[in-house]
Amino acid sequence: MVEPFSVRDCALIAIATGQYAYTLTELRDRLEIITPSCIYYHFWGGLLRPKFDNPEYQNDFAIWVYQGLRDKPLAERMALIDPSKYHDLEDLRGELIDILEERIDESELLPWMKANQRFYFVRSQTVVFDTRVRLDTPERLGEHIPHMSLGSVFYHFIDARRRPPWGRDDFSHWVTGFGDDYAELVEQISQIDPYFTSLVELRDELTHVFAAHAPGGGA
Repeated sequence: MVEPFSVRDCALIAIATGQYAYTLTELRDRLEIITPSCIYYHFWGGLLRPKFDNPEYQNDFAIWVYQGLRDKPLAERMALIDPSKYHDLEDLRGELIDILEERIDESELLPWMKANQRFYFVRSQTVVFDTRVRLDTPERLGEHIPHMSLGSVFYHFIDARRRPPWGRDDFSHWVTGFGDDYAELVEQISQIDPYFTSLVELRDELTHVFAAHAPGGGA
């Protein structure tokens, strides 16, 4: 018997760390010591914040490098990092540092150029709310997804990857419990990339995948 799917909502609370950087060298040095929750916030937090510019740069590091230092080549390299491919935030930290050090080695001047604005390191704390919505079948879950808040989509499809089973979203993990008849649905959910998109688009894609596998949905 599969337990009902419990719909949760969440918010990311931004907490100042007092750490900041003006140069690439300072950014590299701070990245070596900051808490992993900073890495998480600066990659994923933007999905829950309104964005009015630079939509091509998904993470805060790339946005700052582009806006503050006008270093488009480095901004593009950093923007290509997909954090969903890293189950461990320490591995993601290492990738960031490697990219920065590679860029620092390319120029004697660039590492010490001062940005026109500081990069402020912010850590995150996730606050979770119980919506009291319980769903007992994959079909009912699919019907409810279009009505989910963006916080719920974030919690169940993105933040879930930090919880056991590591690297897996709540939707595909729960649907797996209904057996082989839903194996294709599980596979389609698992193939959705949560990063290079908005939460609205992610909700729409999930809605489409569930609808296609519903009775009469054409799957």
